[in-house]
Amino acid sequence: MLAAFPRFCLAVAATRMGIDRRGVTAIEYALIAALIAVAIVGAVSTLGSHLSVSFSGVASEL
Repeated sequence: MLAAFPRFCLAVAATRMGIDRRGVTAIEYALIAALIAVAIVGAVSTLGSHLSVSFSGVASEL
């Protein structure tokens, strides 16, 4: 009986760590998604300005 108590405590602690671990994983995925979104916004912004210059050049030639 006395030997079962530490095993029970370890099982409860492992369960709690598992729940906390899932929260950490969700945060990591959210950070990765935010980083990807920032990269996409930066790329589209840069591409948009370059396209604007290109179309302005074509319009002035016409």
